[in-house]
Amino acid sequence: MVSRRVLLQVSTVAAGVGLVAPSVAQAAEEKCAPLPAPIANLKSMIDQAKPITREERLQRQEKARRLMQANHLDAILLMEGTSLNYFTGIRWWGGERLFVMVLPARGAAFYVCPAFEEGRAREQISKSPESTQADVRIWQEDESPYQRVVQGLKDRGIITGRLGIEETVKFVFSDGITKEAPQAKITSATPVTAGCRMIKSDHEDAARRQSHSGGL
Repeated sequence: MVSRRVLLQVSTVAAGVGLVAPSVAQAAEEKCAPLPAPIANLKSMIDQAKPITREERLQRQEKARRLMQANHLDAILLMEGTSLNYFTGIRWWGGERLFVMVLPARGAAFYVCPAFEEGRAREQISKSPESTQADVRIWQEDESPYQRVVQGLKDRGIITGRLGIEETVKFVFSDGITKEAPQAKITSATPVTAGCRMIKSDHEDAARRQSHSGGL
């Protein structure tokens, strides 16, 4: 014989199921409801999206060099973020160790990266204008990465020049470079980075419009 307690428990569970089941069914029905005609008739624009090419990034770097000369800068230094991606195509985020790209006003760019990240760095750098010919300088965990930056500046003949630091570079990194290269004149790279990025090419403008319309 079923006890009164068991009967009450079963009744309570059944009542709960009875309340939940209609809610689940209603949610499923609403989820499957047809979209409004204006939404349903929208067409994807993904096939119109064209990636930024290596040649375009090279043009951006050349424009940066012209702006460096106009603003009396000998090089700019970029770390992870949108400016690095803008000029190179490299997507590098969240690093606690120094990974930089130094773009001189004259001469080839060079990179400084942790030794254990070299493989990933070279894979990313292969998308940049320098491609597989890039000058990549690695540093081990027991070495100073700032010395690699200084050596690169010396090799380019600009160790006593004006080095523009991109505005999002963390203080700990810019301070380390300043201490290791006291003879260099550290300043802001914003006249160059903003000067390039604020004026959009036709391709960039088209991509921006597609993105705003939901096409990307």
